[in-house]
Amino acid sequence: MIVVLAFIAFVVLGLPIGFALGVAGVVGLFQMGGENFFALGPGKMFNGLNIFPFLAMPFFILAGEIMNHTGITSRLVLLAQVLVGHFRGGLAHTNMLASVFFAGLTGAATADAAAFGKTLVPAMVERGYKRDYACAVTAAGSIIGPTIPPSGLMVVYGSLMGVSIGGLFAAGILPGLIICAVCMAVIAIGAHANNLPQSEERARLPQIWSTFKQSILALFMPFIILGGILGGIVTPTEAASIAVAYALFIGVFIYRKISVNDLVAMLIRTARVTGVIFVIIAFASIVGWWLSFNQIPQAIASTILGVSDNRYVIIALIICLLLIIGMVMDITAILIILAPVLVPLTASVGLEPIHAGIIFVLALNISLMTPPVGACLFVLSSVTGEPLERIAAKLWPFLIAEVLVLFLFAFFEDLALFVPRLLGFA
Repeated sequence: MIVVLAFIAFVVLGLPIGFALGVAGVVGLFQMGGENFFALGPGKMFNGLNIFPFLAMPFFILAGEIMNHTGITSRLVLLAQVLVGHFRGGLAHTNMLASVFFAGLTGAATADAAAFGKTLVPAMVERGYKRDYACAVTAAGSIIGPTIPPSGLMVVYGSLMGVSIGGLFAAGILPGLIICAVCMAVIAIGAHANNLPQSEERARLPQIWSTFKQSILALFMPFIILGGILGGIVTPTEAASIAVAYALFIGVFIYRKISVNDLVAMLIRTARVTGVIFVIIAFASIVGWWLSFNQIPQAIASTILGVSDNRYVIIALIICLLLIIGMVMDITAILIILAPVLVPLTASVGLEPIHAGIIFVLALNISLMTPPVGACLFVLSSVTGEPLERIAAKLWPFLIAEVLVLFLFAFFEDLALFVPRLLGFA
């Protein structure tokens, strides 16, 4: 309880989540064996980071930075608009479809939210959409980014739990597409209630073809990443480095929009984002070891199994636990601390490792758009100036729809593993 209270106290005081975990970990080490145990801390931090696939994360982040800087975002948005802009609420549908295109470039929900918060939200407001609704649509679509590969969260999960990252990438494709389809259905159903603007004129085939040609270089990048990984040609880390090389080639030689100063700025931003993630992973490793030392995972598993031994009840309890904790804690920290606790529990009820992984990833991604600590909500609020509570009020239909998708893939294993089995990963 002392460790838990220390963590909660420092989070409430505003200490960044990574350092709050670090302080809680140090308190845990002292509780276990006094100051003599402090010497174990650096080793546990190093071992927590000394995992080769983690190198994929900074490469994917840098590739996304480069593609954003070259104006790829605007090209993808234009392609989405000519495809679905003729529906009522066309820009809302465009926002959602563009999130699918954008997912293959960055794999980060906050990057999606920031990019579209600066571009699509103002465009939607100018066309007659209410700002809070435009932000809600953007937040709902942003979690598609870390669901459809490449996904940094999948890299972390696969590395920690020894699960095929390629298999997790394959498992994320179908849920991401279904989330997009379901959210577009929510937009269509609520079009009259939200007084969305009438549809634009349907784009003709020559216009669609012309826009597609302008976007083809951006669309080719996900095929490089996924084709290489799913085809067994390269590892996720190698695919990420190839993605950086491809993005640099396009930015320097095709679009000619990257200078040395631009590249330095992008490297700094990549280092900052990666640093935040790695600090959380390092300190969470101490807390994770403390949990294992005190046999807390076994206690939690026994408690859950004491409620029921029914497979679906246990899955539902795990999902509820992840969603509730995700409302108040960083999702990377949750994954590192709780995955070693809960994954063995999923194995005990017969879940495939990839199936369990996609449940974790989907649940934690949804946490990115749930108040009070949803990262995407904070990004959109800061970028657009819209109060967080107003965005959250418009978000609930999308949130309900995405939770239903989560339970659909959690309860139906054949659906969750359809693509991985098709590609030989399960």
